[in-house]
Order: sequence, then structure tokens, then C-alpha cells
Amino acid sequence: MNRAHALRELADATEPFDLSIVGGGATGLGTAVDAASRGHRVALVEQADFAKGTSSRSTKLVHGGVRYLRQGNISLVLEALRERGRLTLNAPHLVRDLAFVIPNYQWWEGPFYGIGMKVYDQLAGRLGLAPSRHLNRDETIAAIPTIETDSLTGGVIYHDGQFDDARLAVNLAQTAVEHGATVANYVRCVALTKTAAGAVNGARLRDEETGAEFPVGARAVINATGVFVDQLRTADEPTVKPLVAVSQGVHLVLPKRFLPGEAAIMVPKTADGRVLFAVPWHDRVVVGTTDTPRGEAALEPRALAEERDFIMEHARRYLTTDPTDTDVLSVFAGLRPLVKSGDSGSTAALSRDHTIVVAESGLITVTGGKWTTYRKMAEDVVDQAEMVADLAERDCVTKTLKVHGAMPEGADDLPANLASYGADAARIAALDDSDRIHPRLALTRAEIRWHVRHEMARTVEDVLARRSRSLLLDAVAARDAAPTVAAIIAEETTAAPAWIEAQVDAFRALAGGYIYTEAASTAEQ
Repeated sequence: MNRAHALRELADATEPFDLSIVGGGATGLGTAVDAASRGHRVALVEQADFAKGTSSRSTKLVHGGVRYLRQGNISLVLEALRERGRLTLNAPHLVRDLAFVIPNYQWWEGPFYGIGMKVYDQLAGRLGLAPSRHLNRDETIAAIPTIETDSLTGGVIYHDGQFDDARLAVNLAQTAVEHGATVANYVRCVALTKTAAGAVNGARLRDEETGAEFPVGARAVINATGVFVDQLRTADEPTVKPLVAVSQGVHLVLPKRFLPGEAAIMVPKTADGRVLFAVPWHDRVVVGTTDTPRGEAALEPRALAEERDFIMEHARRYLTTDPTDTDVLSVFAGLRPLVKSGDSGSTAALSRDHTIVVAESGLITVTGGKWTTYRKMAEDVVDQAEMVADLAERDCVTKTLKVHGAMPEGADDLPANLASYGADAARIAALDDSDRIHPRLALTRAEIRWHVRHEMARTVEDVLARRSRSLLLDAVAARDAAPTVAAIIAEETTAAPAWIEAQVDAFRALAGGYIYTEAASTAEQ
């Protein structure tokens, strides 16, 4: 993946692309993979970095949605469980089977949740994981050694998927390029272009690094900008009604000692009606999430004090050792694009299904959904785009399409620190630059060079927040490592010393919002 090459392909294009996709998160990247693998000529641009927004800030789960089962949304659960199974097969280097324990503190919880999880198993069908079962009290404690034991009667164990969201986004970008798509980050859509009759026929783009602007023609433009879709819809039609309500979810990251086993904790219903998870991830524990309505979208959202307090309260309620503020390694917030329905004031009641809207101009907007169903969202929107753009209708092939990095079956002898790179791990190891950049981070100098050379990493943030997950795993250590990362990127790109200084300053300011003891001063109010 080469950004300079992609920019030349965009700026020098003499013929319109079949599809131009705006947005480089899960939905946009999935759409690029789907369309390119069908043989369509595809361009995708992202205003910041791939998965900069919502798509790098999830709970790290590929799941059917136990909460939606409780709500009776069987069709959504069925679709998500099918997609979970497909993603497990298509990206095995990033998706793994994870056991979840629902602790029971009331006599009725065992049979109630036990029956529910058996239904969940049955809905998964042949793409299911290990079956659920009841645990007695001792078995529950063995699975979750740090679970609160006061009044504990037992538990229910079931299985779902876990993944690395930002790494999957990068691999989807690589997959799209391998199928002929032109993909570039830090390229903003500044305007839509239209025919004399008012039909969208492309976009005017700006390279955010140089400021250079240029037009790109397209037979159809797909708006896959997540929580920002209404901005592009308004640019197309100023009087359009908003489609999306913004909801914020916050997660805290704790040291592994708070959940030392291999299983996760799932609390089916908290005070705000959400499911709460404590999930082992990259030798840490991710605890979340919240569901807080927000008035508007932001590229770098911040956790509110009440959200942080809510998660800490629940962590202390269900863990034998109460985490303190100084135990929190990182706090991160993400925004969900929820499709508006009625006048409900609660984002927890809004739809997680995806929605496709075609404007009179032909602008195609896709929003909603979740990571687990990204592939199905992409299939649906490309089917629609073929009709809108009068393209040859071709069958979707992504149900069985391997994602970049997928290893052949049985090839599982990768170094632990490079396992998430899959088939690329050997080439990274061959760079022979395995020194770690910080004693509390697994990230090596070789990985950073790989990120710059082959994964379109442009900034210190790209490396520490998304190509690696260092900022989420230990925000203080990531901040301390920023000068080393900037220096390595500069070696690879011949950037000037002034660039290094600016990058370090920018990242240190960003990291302050992820450090729990400092985040309050940088949170949005």
C-alpha cells in the first residue's frame, strides 16, 4: 500500500471511477473490498487515518449481540452471528474464540440466561463456536478468579468472537488495493461535483498533507463517513433532515491482574440498560461500555466524568480487587452512528441495523450497523450502487474472501508479538530490528518501519493508536515513546527535524485525553 502512488492515480485519472467512496472506516473499507473484488473500478478517500474514528474504538468484539436477542431483534442477531462465523474464517489472524461468563447472583439468573444462550447457540447454526453451558459456583470462580464472590451462585459460559478493530481496518485497505482499488488516507472530500442536471458525478478532493486540490469523477459516490454522514448529505442537499443520532461509548483499560484468566465477564444489564463487558485483550483488560447521547460528532471524542465513574463503579462491583484511578492504563471514547427512529430520547433504543439512503442527486449514504456486520453492509450498498450507477451487476464474492494477512490453515507458529500481522509477520521479523521502543510496550522498531513502508502510516498517532494499539494499552508509555517513534518515521520518510518536534507535541497533547488521571481536564463538556 503506497500513498504517493494512490494520490497519482487519483489526481491523474482521466476516466471516472465506477465508485468513489468517502470514508475509511469499517463500512467504507468493506465497501471498497466488495466492489473491487467484483471487478469495479474503485477509489476510496479518508479525511484522517483509516479507522481514526468509531472503527478503532469498539469493545473489540465480533458478536451476534446478546442484548439484541433480549430485545427480540432476532433478524439482527441471526445476521450478526452468520457474519461472525464468516469473519472468523476469513481473518483468522485477527479473530479468535473467546469465552464469556455471565455471573449469577440471583437464583433465577442461571436458568434464565442459560436458556437465552442456548437460543444464541442455535441461531449461530453451523457457523457457531463452542456451546454454552451452566457453571456452578466453584467453576465460575475458576474461570474468573477475580469475580466478586459475595452472593455468587454460579454462572453461564458462552462463546463469542474477539478481534483487533484497527488492525482489521488496515488489512481491509490492503485487501482492497490487492483487488485493484485506489485507497488513500489524509485526503478530504471538500465538495461534491454535479452535472448540469444536478446528478452527483464525483468529488473535489484535497490532500491534507500538501493542500493540493483536484477533482475525481465517479459514476456513483458512496457516503460512508459514519457519524459524519449528515455533513456530506447536507452538502448535497442543504434542507435534508438528519439521519444519524450520535451515541458515545467509553472504555477503560486495566492491567491484566484484574482479570487474570482467559475468559471475559459479561453483565447482561446495567443501570443504563446496556451490556457491560470486561474483556482480556492484548494482555490487558478492556471494560465498557456506556451509551451517552451526544449533540454532535467529533473526530476525537473524550470520555465524560460520569461515564468514567459509571464504568469504575461497575468494575468495583464485580471484581474482588477494586481498581483505583491510578490503575487505569487508558480511557478511550468512540461515537456510534445510530439511525434515528421516532422521537426516542435514548440512544440505547435506536437501531443498530444499517441503513442505505439514495438522494435525488444519486448520492448513496450507508450508515448504522456495527463492525461484525461490516461485510453484509458492504454487500448491500454495492448491490444498490450497481443499480444507481448502471454498472454491470456482479455477484458478491466476499463471503469466502480471505482478508490480507490470513494464514493457511494449520500455520500458527507466529511469534506472539507479531501474531496479529498474520502472513506479514515473517517479513516484519526479517527486518531484523526487534528492539522494543518502550519496556511496557510490545511494539518494535521493525513494526514501525513496516507500518510506514507498507501500511500507509503517516504520523506518530497512526503508529501508536492504530497500527499498534499502544495508546489504548498504556497511554503514559505511548506518550513517552513518541519521540522514538517520530524519529523512526522521519528516517523512513526523510522528514525534517521540525516535523519530528511537531509530531511529538501533537501526540503528547492527544495522549493527555487517554490518561485517566489527566482526561478530566481535556474532556468535552
